[in-house]
Amino acid sequence: MTRAALAIDLGGTELRAAVVEATGRVAAFAAIPTDAQGGPDAVIAQMVALLAQVRAETPAADIVGLGVGAPGPLDPDAGIVVDAPTLLGWRNVPLAAILAERLGVAVELENDANAAALGEWRFGAGQGTRSMVFITVSTGLGGGVIVDGHLLHGRRGLAGEIGHMTISDRPERCSCGGIGCWEAFASGTALAREATKLAAAGGAPELKRLAGSGPVTGRHVAEAARQGDAPALKLLDDEARWLGVGLANLLHLYSPERLILGGGVGSLLPMMQERIEHTIRERAMSPFRDVPVVGAALGRNAGLVGAASLMLQEAP
Repeated sequence: MTRAALAIDLGGTELRAAVVEATGRVAAFAAIPTDAQGGPDAVIAQMVALLAQVRAETPAADIVGLGVGAPGPLDPDAGIVVDAPTLLGWRNVPLAAILAERLGVAVELENDANAAALGEWRFGAGQGTRSMVFITVSTGLGGGVIVDGHLLHGRRGLAGEIGHMTISDRPERCSCGGIGCWEAFASGTALAREATKLAAAGGAPELKRLAGSGPVTGRHVAEAARQGDAPALKLLDDEARWLGVGLANLLHLYSPERLILGGGVGSLLPMMQERIEHTIRERAMSPFRDVPVVGAALGRNAGLVGAASLMLQEAP
């Protein structure tokens, strides 16, 4: 039988499940929209059903346990989701214990960004390193930190909230309620905000055309930039500069061997690489300037693979 683990990636929009083999290969996958307004009981029922589906597709798999990636803050040691703001009623939910009782398997819980970092470290673009930082740039901006071969957890598992380091004194409000956070300037939401402002002021007709009657998004910026649209290219250049500012801070804080960029905006790295590296050279001390910034290798599977690896690494 093939040694494998079950995995769950709990998102506010989508719930994803998989069977992941010890090599990191996803052997079965299923996803449904998350019942985010239904409360913990409804979402846990969705998890159990999805896991039954992927398990049925892999009857020969020797399942060693279940790894769960969930939005924080959470306590990975206690297996408790402390507060998931994108999910109604998710406060102090003992998710690991509930799933272990329902499924009859060992369960490990981890912050979703940390799980993705583990996936990239063990099976993706971070293989071979002992210290790396994974940064996911999409609707928000988060990540996970590997230091000396260990995932950095800190008090109550709250370390590595990299999107909420303050990088500017501009009064830009972040989703966390703070002002000046990296997420408020470099996330996909921030990119869309600046693009919307520019289009509304008449400075980006192509973006306005692409968006039609809907909002301008980061995808519109990327599409226009690929076509050589000057306003879109300028927006991406600004995005790359803000990313470079934060990445320089991460270099000084953690001294990683590699910075790995993932997420929807992170996938645009080839168009932003030159500006990011220029900004790092301007701001980082000389010993840090040769650290490579590379794209994530596992794409949307990073969180699932990393969650599964919580069990695959521990099992005999």
